[in-house]
Amino acid sequence: MLGVPLSTGVLALTACASGQGPTVPSPDVARSITVTSPDFGSGQPLPARFTCRGAGTPTLAWTGLPGRTRSVAVVVSDPDAPHGPYVHWVVYDLPAADGRLEDGAVPPGARVAPNSAGHRAWAPPCPPTGTHHYRFTVYAVDDHITVGTTDQVFAAIGEGALARGTLTGTVAASP
Repeated sequence: MLGVPLSTGVLALTACASGQGPTVPSPDVARSITVTSPDFGSGQPLPARFTCRGAGTPTLAWTGLPGRTRSVAVVVSDPDAPHGPYVHWVVYDLPAADGRLEDGAVPPGARVAPNSAGHRAWAPPCPPTGTHHYRFTVYAVDDHITVGTTDQVFAAIGEGALARGTLTGTVAASP
């Protein structure tokens, strides 16, 4: 898919150190979406190029959307952040089809909500201590999401989710 690359900017140093973000959606729906990445496997470390030591965003792919899906949302969060879950990326109103996000490129028409740092961009993982788990969750939603704050997007996901799937990667703090 063609799209606009997202900048990683100066978020790298604060990407897991602080920020109580909104509650990440956890709707009670089927976990029938399969989420994969050519860049890392489930439970495996994210390559350094996708952390604050690099400048990229991993490619994600998903399959298994229910037939009633009208749009897709992707949320990347760190439940191990010191002050509660840290939201690294929120991409929503993606086309209602099995799809991909290639190296951080958001397709035309899709939207990006603010992450926990308040930026509409990928915040690369940079845990302050220990090993953190980064959840790349894909949601099938029964309508288009037309709101823009992270809280509003998460509420719309919670109300309209039909199914979800998650791929988890890890990052250890730098010594």
